[in-house]
Amino acid sequence: GDCDAFFAPDLDFKRARALFEQRFLERRLAAGDQVIGKKIGLTSAAVMTMLGVSQPDFGQLLASMLYHDGAQVDTAQLIAPRAEGEIAFVLKRELCGPGLTAADVLAATEGVMACFEIVDSRIAHWQIQIQDTVADNASSGLFVLGSQPRRLGELDLTACAMEMRQGEEVVSRGNGRACLGNPLNAAVWLADVMVRYGRPLQAGDIVLTGALGPMVNAGPGQTFVAEIAGLGSVTAVFA
Repeated sequence: GDCDAFFAPDLDFKRARALFEQRFLERRLAAGDQVIGKKIGLTSAAVMTMLGVSQPDFGQLLASMLYHDGAQVDTAQLIAPRAEGEIAFVLKRELCGPGLTAADVLAATEGVMACFEIVDSRIAHWQIQIQDTVADNASSGLFVLGSQPRRLGELDLTACAMEMRQGEEVVSRGNGRACLGNPLNAAVWLADVMVRYGRPLQAGDIVLTGALGPMVNAGPGQTFVAEIAGLGSVTAVFA
């Protein structure tokens, strides 16, 4: 019913987004969870074309979704997980005010690090449309945060090459250009959107900026390592 309302002529995108988030967050927060950041999705031009949209999407990151580098991921809470190598931003100050720029995001960022987003979907075989991913918290399952923060000003995020391995096999490759041309562009987009929604990004927020390469099916007994040039590596272990 909520998904049908998303495309009703008298319900705009902002109101629909608020409706979905309210339902999702009410349940999680009532259970004792808390919001610790945001994720950006649909940053690949190919995926946007596939879903017929012209801009990215975003979802909420909750404390219950966070795993640390090398920790065993509980696959029992997942449905059809896929792993993506990404760059995470950690903010040190609020990003408010209209017309935010890359310089504003640079000044507000404490550091960046390698991470995995473990995306997930309730839709069989991942045959999703835009309304499915919006209603499903931007297809976010959980995330694994690296342990080697770097200063953003020291890196060329466009050229940051990512290589994901399962054992000795390379299963995904990419770089910052795959993420709106530069992960910093994705972070600026989100910061501006959140200001327009009246909920600016806050100090301490974690922001996952989007996949640097193709996502990979993941399941019990598998271990993935993502190496991102300049940021080191992060390991996801699926129990």
